[in-house]
Amino acid sequence: MIKHIVLWNLKDEAHGLDKEALAVKIKTDLEALTGVIPELQHLEVGINALPSDAAGDLCLISEFASWEDLESYRLHPAHQALLPFIKDAVTARHVVDYEG
Repeated sequence: MIKHIVLWNLKDEAHGLDKEALAVKIKTDLEALTGVIPELQHLEVGINALPSDAAGDLCLISEFASWEDLESYRLHPAHQALLPFIKDAVTARHVVDYEG
């Protein structure tokens, strides 16, 4: 099982939305990938409930059967379509990919 975890810090405002609304939109958009990308076995998106200087604002936890499936997800048009919005809404992004 391959786990792909992404942690984002969001801008205070982007796309005419405040940080909270950005988090909800990104969460909704990412969750909509379930069932669209066959290689995506599990997807969970969480909005941080306890803000602090050390905390991220939003996280993605996803699972794939193989590294090749993760790459297929990464390149899938439905995933690629979300990236411009997300990239413009974040101040930082951290990724951890591991087999476990």
